[in-house]
Amino acid sequence: MTDNQFDKIIKMISMILDGCTDLDEAKKKVAELMDDRKNENKNE
Repeated sequence: MTDNQFDKIIKMISMILDGCTDLDEAKKKVAELMDDRKNENKNE
């Protein structure tokens, strides 16, 4: 993994966690994003 890829991943994580009040909320957001991504791949 390059430094640039790592930086992008960290920025995305920061965006996901922004506004979360606790770990459970953050996990829920990540799960929703993963489900959305799975659904997009099925539709292609």
